[in-house]
Amino acid sequence: MDGREMSNAAKELDTLVFAVNGERFELSEVDPSTTLLEFLRSQTRFKGTKLSCGEGGCGACDVLLSKYDPVLKQVENDKVNSCLTLLCSINGCSITTTEGLGNSKDGLHPIHKRMAGFHASQCGFCTPAMCISLFSALVNAKNANRPEPPPGFSKLTVLEAEKAIVGNLCRCTGYRPIADTCKSFAADVDIEDLGINSFWKKGDSIEDKISKLPFYDPNDEICTYPEFLKNESKPLNFKSQSWSTPLTIEGLQSLLGAGNGTRIKLVVGNTSTGYYKELEHYDKYIDLRYISELSLIRRDHTGIEIGATVPISKAILVLREENEGELCSEAELVFQKIANHMEKVASGSIRNVASVGGNLLIAQRSHFPSDIATIFLAVKSIVSIMTGQKHEKLLLEEFLGRPPLDSKSVLLSVKIPCWKSERKSFPSETETKLLFETYRASPRPLGNAMPYLIAAFLADISSSKTGVLVNNIHLAFGAYGTKHAERARKVEEYLVGKVLTFGVLYEAVKLVEAAVVPEQGTSDPAYRSSLAVGFLFEFLLPLVDPDYSVTSDPYEFDDIGNPGLVSSAKQVIESSTEYYPVGKPIMKSGAALQASGEAVYVDDIPSPENCLHGAFIHSTKPLAWVKDVKFKSKSLPDGVTDIISFRDIPKGGENIGCRTPYGDEPLFADDLTSYAGQPVAFVVADTQKSADVGAAMAIIDYDTEGLGPPILTVEEAFERSSFFEVPSSMYPAQVGDFSKGMSEADHKILSAEIRLGSQYFFYLETHTALAIPDEDDCMVVYSSSQCPEYIQTVIARCLGIPEHNVRVITRRVGGGFGGKSMKSMRIAVASALAAHKLRCPVRIYVNRKIDMIMAGGRHPMKITYSVGFKSNGKITALHLDILINSGIAIDLSPILPGKIVDSLKKYDWGALSFNIKLCKTNHCTKTTMRAPGEVNATFIAEAIIERVASTLSMEVDFIRMKNLHTYESLNFFYKGIAGEPQEYTLPSIMDKLASTSSFEKRIEMTKEYNLCNKWHKKGIALVPIIHPCSMKPIPGKVSILWDGSVAVEVAGIELGQGLWTKVKQMTAYALSLIQCDGTKDFLDKVRVIQADSLSLVQGGSTSASTTSESSCAAVRVCCDILVGRLAPLKEKLQKQMGSVTWDDIILQAHSENVNLSASTYLVPDSNSMSYLTYGAAVSEVEVNILTGETRILRSDIIYDCGQSLNPAVDLGQIEGAFVQGIGFFMSEEYLSNSDGMVVTEGTWTYTIPTIDTIPKQFNVEVLNSGHHKNRVLSSKASGEPPLLLAVSVHCATRAAIKEARKQLRSWGGSEGSDSESTFFDLEVPATMPVVKGLCGLNSVEKYLQFCASLAD
Repeated sequence: MDGREMSNAAKELDTLVFAVNGERFELSEVDPSTTLLEFLRSQTRFKGTKLSCGEGGCGACDVLLSKYDPVLKQVENDKVNSCLTLLCSINGCSITTTEGLGNSKDGLHPIHKRMAGFHASQCGFCTPAMCISLFSALVNAKNANRPEPPPGFSKLTVLEAEKAIVGNLCRCTGYRPIADTCKSFAADVDIEDLGINSFWKKGDSIEDKISKLPFYDPNDEICTYPEFLKNESKPLNFKSQSWSTPLTIEGLQSLLGAGNGTRIKLVVGNTSTGYYKELEHYDKYIDLRYISELSLIRRDHTGIEIGATVPISKAILVLREENEGELCSEAELVFQKIANHMEKVASGSIRNVASVGGNLLIAQRSHFPSDIATIFLAVKSIVSIMTGQKHEKLLLEEFLGRPPLDSKSVLLSVKIPCWKSERKSFPSETETKLLFETYRASPRPLGNAMPYLIAAFLADISSSKTGVLVNNIHLAFGAYGTKHAERARKVEEYLVGKVLTFGVLYEAVKLVEAAVVPEQGTSDPAYRSSLAVGFLFEFLLPLVDPDYSVTSDPYEFDDIGNPGLVSSAKQVIESSTEYYPVGKPIMKSGAALQASGEAVYVDDIPSPENCLHGAFIHSTKPLAWVKDVKFKSKSLPDGVTDIISFRDIPKGGENIGCRTPYGDEPLFADDLTSYAGQPVAFVVADTQKSADVGAAMAIIDYDTEGLGPPILTVEEAFERSSFFEVPSSMYPAQVGDFSKGMSEADHKILSAEIRLGSQYFFYLETHTALAIPDEDDCMVVYSSSQCPEYIQTVIARCLGIPEHNVRVITRRVGGGFGGKSMKSMRIAVASALAAHKLRCPVRIYVNRKIDMIMAGGRHPMKITYSVGFKSNGKITALHLDILINSGIAIDLSPILPGKIVDSLKKYDWGALSFNIKLCKTNHCTKTTMRAPGEVNATFIAEAIIERVASTLSMEVDFIRMKNLHTYESLNFFYKGIAGEPQEYTLPSIMDKLASTSSFEKRIEMTKEYNLCNKWHKKGIALVPIIHPCSMKPIPGKVSILWDGSVAVEVAGIELGQGLWTKVKQMTAYALSLIQCDGTKDFLDKVRVIQADSLSLVQGGSTSASTTSESSCAAVRVCCDILVGRLAPLKEKLQKQMGSVTWDDIILQAHSENVNLSASTYLVPDSNSMSYLTYGAAVSEVEVNILTGETRILRSDIIYDCGQSLNPAVDLGQIEGAFVQGIGFFMSEEYLSNSDGMVVTEGTWTYTIPTIDTIPKQFNVEVLNSGHHKNRVLSSKASGEPPLLLAVSVHCATRAAIKEARKQLRSWGGSEGSDSESTFFDLEVPATMPVVKGLCGLNSVEKYLQFCASLAD
């Protein structure tokens, strides 16, 4: 090689080269801590890839990473999390984002079209990554060794298609339409199973349906790896040595040895930073992936050796490879089961880059609760380590027990031995075999979630007529609150040599209970120990009782075909042509742009020149004086420009961060912080990362001298009379005479208690704002907010300037659910204050942890009730004392009493009285979350109904129906808003749902199932809801332009609820009443434009479900005005021309100077302001008694939408709200510590529903209940009420637990009278520990004692 060639080679090695969507990028020097996501969002135009959790747990940042294997001469395509992938690690790779698939100008990809057409995008923030996840599956399916699929389809199976989006979170849709989109590409899909879409009509043949799907051609795919990169896949070594890529172990050791005092980070997939958030600066990054010794895979008769840098997904493939005779069938089965378990670890995008060795290292060094360490421990895996020249092999058990591996040592590989049963000299009738099983208890079956316990068992047994003898056994337990996975040696020693009996099994589980003891401070310690008992029992029980197994078919339930994550779903809608195009299930406006990544959210707006970024410093004390705020280092952290606090508020301005009709809240704590999580200051820096790191490095000096104790519970607030006042006009009226009702009662329950916790919004887009100073002391603010008008007011007050100097713009919001109403103000105001002081643009994108700390969430509450009822089940009186934790500021809390009482009234209580208090506590201010107070009230109502039924020993369904309203009682409880008798559709809904869901038949089937299954119990419940809705005053404006196109402005914000879509439909309908030619495709002429607080004033807040219909009503008024102005012109032109087109009329209007813009401020009249919505749901669940896991087998919903403005949009709202309600009732724990500081900080510990936890069969009917004269074209709201129906899942779970407890009593598992043991409170959320605790933490022991007693 001559000098020139050497120079070019060196240049290539010192330059980062990669491609994004086919475009070449070359970077000579990069901060090695930069992630791929940071680069994409700050340095390219490709903003479709989103930041949401920042820890690899939500999938919003997924991209396709393609790399070339020069040996095999093939491209490997893997989906990865760009938020964790370091930019320097993609040298020679190609990245494909959703923009690389297609766009609206050059042509959308079939994935984009189908996502939009199947109504699979609501807020749209998760949609680009959903598209990439599906695309990744399609790309990899092309190489599958399967028959060619039919035209328009792929080689994917339905199950694979659904699994493509496991690990991708969505808060809006409920997942069903996304699953349908994925399944539409599967070769084995039954096209009839696909849900409502905009491609075909009811009655189309299968052939017509297939022909109308956007055509997919696997051979016409995007090139994921451009040719120009094939020679660029070389190790990267920056001259600064900040990033080095050794090729040998020796080279690695040389780099490690040269680093005295140097902070070094070893890199493979960098996925550990998703769990261990790193703030430290590293001097050197060393990429290990090019060291061949670390990426080896060696397979022989002794076992499989896997190099430390081998990705988990590749290890899974290796373990699943069919052997060619070198392995016995038993060993192959062990490897297969290890692979199956590893596929449950994290998500595919994590497994594709996370290394096996890295996982074991963080388990050893940092005590990470590792699945892999646990299952490898059970099979006596061996690790290879090199320290200097010393090469050492040791058992994984010894490795885990050693002190943390030092930085000079390298984990080379792990070997999984080949296991087979020992063939000892047993009699010929004795059968010897090897058993291996793994177990996992986790809030989610798949994806990102911290497990409660992992177990793996390996046993060598011999079976004969005398029983089963344990020759050898390994029992490994991990992730239960101990430093690392451990073997239960005492249990193993006890079992070896024993013939298994119920008595032996009982002694073994008692030993396990004593061995698996979580460390102090671990949550749910007794539950975790109980899990260990249950798993061992499940493993050994079939050996004691060969005719019995504890497992059931995970997809077993009635009338379901092929197993899948979402086995089937049915939607029933009725579209209307009466007000065309209103009533048609048209595609949501902007859905295709959301899928292709072209839809612009606030953080997608390019940063203006000299833009800075902000992050909040918050308090960690609930009540303390703030003496000082400083940093760990003496100087400002790198990149930090300034710190903004209340002292920087300009003269004449106010320390205000939020205003509501009931009171204000400060922007920053002044000298006193009033709750843990309160913003104290605002760090401003050159990048968002620098701002976040700077804020995290801040130290606050506190002093509590002279301060009393904080108020942290509602009981303390009650004792100290710390309350907010509810305006008398808002406090609801009592119903009936409570004393009289109690006197008529045959039975009474007095002072029973219920407690309800909080819930976090978990919008995919966290809070964000961009503030840009403008001329003449003006400020333009882009905010992701549900109430731009309020932000405008608060910024003006904070800066001490007129409101007309502040313009707030909101185009779309990536999910809100109430969390971006009042809570969005502080984010925008802080950015504006910093921009005002520093005289440059300032933006913020709040990271997920801080968002969760500052969000406040749903109001927790304590309820004490007394209820009287007749012996026949009729309730005569109910009184409630409710203490609501409002937090430190009043916010919108005064609306809660009315909301709670309105939803409680869904049953005829005879008389209803209450005393509701808003408690002021030293907690973060709580705010209104979707169905505020109403979802709590629905649970309270059902809990009371359940308690009455239990007391009377009656079926709960009988008690529900006994207390369902007649029209007369409905009118009594809902004075003035009950409507006409024919509008009370709830009884007919209940009857119809009972019939269509086969409710009575399934009750009997459930009873039969429960008799036949000891360790799985089913429950089923049918629950009604009544939900009052109120229209709101709202402005609207419609303008017709020269070419006849129409621009519409409404104050309602598009949050994903389809508001723009309904408004477009209403505009098209109302203007088409001019009845001229050229209005048939009027929808294409209409555009709804972004909200602008200076263009449309008095906008209020987009909330309470009715903003869409209110906006439609306002737009209709504007259109009526315009039609009134145009009608005379039309008549005039008709006389002159005969046939008249829309364009003719508009040209004439311009020539005659007709005002073609109309605006209104619609104030609903008293007759149309409030109304009732009705719905009912049947849910069936199955509870695993050993783990407490609840699987939702089926949910059927009927919801009355009146005459839906858009049935597809309303269907999406119903499904999405229901699934969000499942989260509240079943899985979402929004926890805080003893100081009130939120400790649930991300996807690892906060588990919203995922595609694998929603109902396996999900049937929804959008009921068209005909004309309602006081409604907007007879429509009703759909955004919030269906969330309440998710209580049916909780009620069904309770029914299943009831059966488990009845069984436990039959085994002698509970003491006390029958009535005492049958009643129980089921908490919200009904998490696995809660459910298992009620089913009996000692159920296994009681069963074994029971069996032993029978044997005796």
